[in-house]
Amino acid sequence: MTQRRTPSGQGPARRSGARTTRDGRSAARPATARRTVSAGAAARTTAKGQRRLTGRAVILLVVLIALALAYVYPLRVYFGQQDEISAIQADQARQRAHIAELEQTRQKWDDPEYVRIQARRRLFYVRPGEVPLVPIWAPEWAAREAGVQPEPAENSDRPWYETLWGSVGAAGSKTE
Repeated sequence: MTQRRTPSGQGPARRSGARTTRDGRSAARPATARRTVSAGAAARTTAKGQRRLTGRAVILLVVLIALALAYVYPLRVYFGQQDEISAIQADQARQRAHIAELEQTRQKWDDPEYVRIQARRRLFYVRPGEVPLVPIWAPEWAAREAGVQPEPAENSDRPWYETLWGSVGAAGSKTE
């Protein structure tokens, strides 16, 4: 028994009673059903779907936009409150640090030796038997000891009598 092959030669043909033509089509179909594409035949086109929005889609879109707009204001308020909370917490942390510094200063002032040192340094107090020495010719040193940045001397190159005469002239020119 010989085995039939398909026209393309790829394996056995089906054993049905239908016969095939040379181009592999079934011979059982009538010729009118087997139309060949002629030169003037129209090409098949696919039907385009509707691209317009339906009424339901429009209503759904409007509802979604309304919901989004309804959530915008509360979200803005929420984020604003979060910023305020973080600013207040930072301010509280700064105040706590300042309070801790003040506590340390208070603890220093509880020590009598610290009080004595500050009195000697700031108020020029001396113990009995000591000779106080306050240099009045060094204003830069006195300013530094007082915790103030000394100002540069403006007329340091002028003689003392010109400075004296300038101050007398300045005192006489002030009339109120």
